[in-house]
Amino acid sequence: MAKKPTKSKSKTKGGKDVVAVEIQNRQLGDILSEKYLSYALSTIMSRSLPDVRDGLKPVHRRLLYAMSQLNLKPELSPKKSARVVGDVIGKFHPHGDQSVYDALVRLAQDFAVRYPLVDGQGNFGNIDGDNAAAMRYTEARLTAVAQLLLEGIDEDAVDFRETYDGDGKEPIVMPANFPNLLANGSSGIAVGMATNIPPHNVAELCDALDHLIENKNCEVKDLLKFVKGPDFPTGGILAEDKASIRNAYETGRGSFRMRAVWHKEDLKGDAWQIVVTEIPYQVQKSRLIEKIADLITSKKLPFLDDVTDESAEDVRVVLTPKNKGIDPELLMAQLYKNSDLESRFSLNMNVLDGGLTPRVMNLKEVLQAFIDHRQDVLVRRSKHRLAHIEHRLEVLGGLLVAYLNIDEVIRIIRNEDEPKAVMIKKFKITEVQAEAILNMRLRSLRKLEEIEIKREEKELKAEKDALEKLIGSNARQMTAIRKQIREIHEMFSPKTELGKRRTNIGKAPDDLEVPVEALIEKEPITVLCSDKGWIRTMKGHLEKDKIEGISYKEGDGHKFALHCETTDKLIVFGTNGKFYTLGADKLPSGRGYGEPVRLMIDLQNESDIVTIMKHDPDRKLLVVSDDGRGFVVPEKEILSQTKNGKQCLLVKKGAEARVCYPVAPEDDSVAAIGENRKLLVFPLEQVPEMNRGVGVILQRYKDGGLSDAKTFRLKSGLSFYSAGRERTETNLKAWRGERAQAGCLPPNGFPKSKKFGGI
Repeated sequence: MAKKPTKSKSKTKGGKDVVAVEIQNRQLGDILSEKYLSYALSTIMSRSLPDVRDGLKPVHRRLLYAMSQLNLKPELSPKKSARVVGDVIGKFHPHGDQSVYDALVRLAQDFAVRYPLVDGQGNFGNIDGDNAAAMRYTEARLTAVAQLLLEGIDEDAVDFRETYDGDGKEPIVMPANFPNLLANGSSGIAVGMATNIPPHNVAELCDALDHLIENKNCEVKDLLKFVKGPDFPTGGILAEDKASIRNAYETGRGSFRMRAVWHKEDLKGDAWQIVVTEIPYQVQKSRLIEKIADLITSKKLPFLDDVTDESAEDVRVVLTPKNKGIDPELLMAQLYKNSDLESRFSLNMNVLDGGLTPRVMNLKEVLQAFIDHRQDVLVRRSKHRLAHIEHRLEVLGGLLVAYLNIDEVIRIIRNEDEPKAVMIKKFKITEVQAEAILNMRLRSLRKLEEIEIKREEKELKAEKDALEKLIGSNARQMTAIRKQIREIHEMFSPKTELGKRRTNIGKAPDDLEVPVEALIEKEPITVLCSDKGWIRTMKGHLEKDKIEGISYKEGDGHKFALHCETTDKLIVFGTNGKFYTLGADKLPSGRGYGEPVRLMIDLQNESDIVTIMKHDPDRKLLVVSDDGRGFVVPEKEILSQTKNGKQCLLVKKGAEARVCYPVAPEDDSVAAIGENRKLLVFPLEQVPEMNRGVGVILQRYKDGGLSDAKTFRLKSGLSFYSAGRERTETNLKAWRGERAQAGCLPPNGFPKSKKFGGI
């Protein structure tokens, strides 16, 4: 429970003033809530959120006003930044000088602000993230854009308020003859809310404003015919689909995908390199290069050899591939995915509506708020000018009386003690007119001056009439505002260097899936697997004699050997009927005896390896269990994404998978031999194609089961290996039959192992 003073009064006791305080009990939580709310409102309104009318936060507004007070016009010489900062913190903004200088620096950086408001002389930082020089070394003055924001500041265009110390006045908002909020964007974090608005192209904004004035009931989608999207000072490519862009501008919330601009640069000998010339907004080039270098070092970009910064005034980042056979599009797709060459800019158009109410606006509401503000400024400036004209016409009326009665005026001035009162009574003029006559110089008494007075009076009356019509007509006001907008469009037209669009409008990128092999350096290897399932790789494609000379652990020996590339996938078929997938690049090197396959895949101890082969997604496989059941499976259906493998052949209890044979496109027959040495040949079309199942009976056995099976082309004959050489039997009439028959004894010379061999 906290105590709060609610009432105080003074008493005198012993000659001293004593303050009597009335105490009231309050909850501490209530006091904290009240104080925190005050802090939050102060942060929202006085620090973090921009005003929708001029797009400025208080510190930026005070900077520009202080510089205008110092007469730092674009055509005049600049002054030290320290002088500007001193005036700002001394007169308007009682905060740290470094924070004020940082705000000034950002307004001068052409890579941070689309249309700079400060013309900086000296080191104001760079896109690499280097800091600006100290404020005592740099100089600053206003730009033409800042002058547009200040236009009419001395013509009662906006309201002023007292400064923090009550010693002066400062503008509540700028007249803003420039759509600064959308042109330069804004960002800030308040208490419980934030804002993030990207910069846009002024010429496009002017076209949209002109259309909105003419068609007040138009929708956001109509305005997007003119506003194509953000226009960042660092360029880049806006890679976002139109639906997302429209939704973002309709709701005031969304995000935009930004990508770097690059091109392929050809070198000698068919070599090439990638050159990045524009990077996404708010990405520091030095950190970008460091990140890419780290990715190369950590081998997350194995196809990229080096990154170098060859930038001078313009951005030029050179990316060197490891070999010229790499696809540049795939290389950049991986870089976009892993580095800041692609970034997202979040849109949150949270602004102060009327300088008081924070709310999220859509594109139309922001543009309409700017038009309403310009209308208010136009009326106020017109009334201010009208008051000056009326005063001047009053003065001119008195001067004309003086010229028409010049001799009498001279007499009154020479002879009367109170000439003003006499002239007012005699000529029936006002006090202002009498004062003007008395202040008139003698040289103005010439005859030609009368003609000039009448000409000026005529012009002022015409101007007064036009202003009165303007103030009284909404249509005339809109016409005047459209004229101002078209003048801004002409000043920042796409033909000018500052006005032309920098960010290219692209399309939403397709989700280009980078193949795993594209991320792996392609090298020839020989995969060796021992009888006990120890696997390893040797560099290059080894000849048969070298493979036979490789040593294994004691009690172990050679079982499988195949030539492949590091980019290949290997499939392992187990006696449990499962297919397992291994990446060739992830297999252990040839040092030592390798590693057990069972550590890489979940192959149970009671199961063994039937075969290991290189994966070919266009191929089909004949899979058969030792009870003679099998089918054909497309190889593209057997890849496994996990260590558990993919069950394909469902083996019955007591049986196990025995054969996995690749089916060639020209094969039309199946040969199966049992452990009883019975051989059967039948048409391949009798074997169904399946992804998973038990299969059909290929051959029946009275005793034992299947020993081996293969597919072949009947016209070419059945080949098998016997005594170390290949033999082909073309006359197969004795063994031809139908699926599920028993078969006959094989031809003479068939190996005693009851295996066809050769695979």
